Amino acid sequence: MSEADLTSVMAIEERIYSHPWSRMIFSDCLDTGYDCRIYETEQEIMAYSVMSSAVGEAHLLNLAVHPLHQGKGLGRFVLRSVILQAREKADTLFLEVRASNQIARQLYESEGFNEIGQRFDYYPAENGREDALVFARPLL
Repeated sequence: MSEADLTSVMAIEERIYSHPWSRMIFSDCLDTGYDCRIYETEQEIMAYSVMSSAVGEAHLLNLAVHPLHQGKGLGRFVLRSVILQAREKADTLFLEVRASNQIARQLYESEGFNEIGQRFDYYPAENGREDALVFARPLL
């Protein structure tokens, strides 16, 4: 991912999330050196991921698939790619997911993630805040 990709990334982000990241957050992730990747065809960006890593741990911060490409295995492909990237830098990959996001939770569990905790009122929601479930996957 580069700054030049952010217009397309933001179009996806704003379409699929009720409370999307800002362009500045993505720019900061790029500037900080996070592992920011896009998954594209010649015509369009179909998905993206953002991962940080430090001190033997990696954290999947964002994974998104364009709505027209959801339900076709692309999310699983991206997640597996992130796992491979994380394996080069860390022993464990962590992530948070909205408690209400059953589809994502099923994907993470099917790829070897285990729920290890909960963050109360973590995400903004339509009517206040929503809890996040914390998942972890050993990478060794």
